[in-house]
Amino acid sequence: MNNPNICDLIQHSSLTSDLNKAQCGDLSSIATARSLDDKEVLIEQGQLDETLHIVSSGALAVERITAGGETTTLHILRPGDLAGEMGFVDGTEHTATLRAMGPTSVVSIGRNNLESLLPSKPEVVYGLMRGIVRTAHRILREMNLQSVELSNYITKVHGRY
Repeated sequence: MNNPNICDLIQHSSLTSDLNKAQCGDLSSIATARSLDDKEVLIEQGQLDETLHIVSSGALAVERITAGGETTTLHILRPGDLAGEMGFVDGTEHTATLRAMGPTSVVSIGRNNLESLLPSKPEVVYGLMRGIVRTAHRILREMNLQSVELSNYITKVHGRY
């Protein structure tokens, strides 16, 4: 049975912009909701986890442990952002830890659960995967822009610094 709250959260995510309400309902039937306490870890750096998470409330710190053993916060994920999408797609170890910043809720979809929809609802799986690729592409563009800005700052080019 579809959870109306999960269905609503999925439907209002940028991840599912290619899906209609009924298709979002299909996704909600395989999704779970989870609440995290302040500083609780969702995903540990180096962990294998094939679960896609959508931040529904609160925030997740994306933290990386450096070679010197120090923890650095790389980014803050806010409601509507995705977490764990690369591990979900390719099954590799996570390169960062995701830690709740205050009370945080996520909606999670396991890769095996999504694959169970493939025979009966391939358009739902296709729409979700398009959303993941679109999101990953947006993140890559933003990172490339930040890299150019940092390079310009370091080399003092373009007279803006």
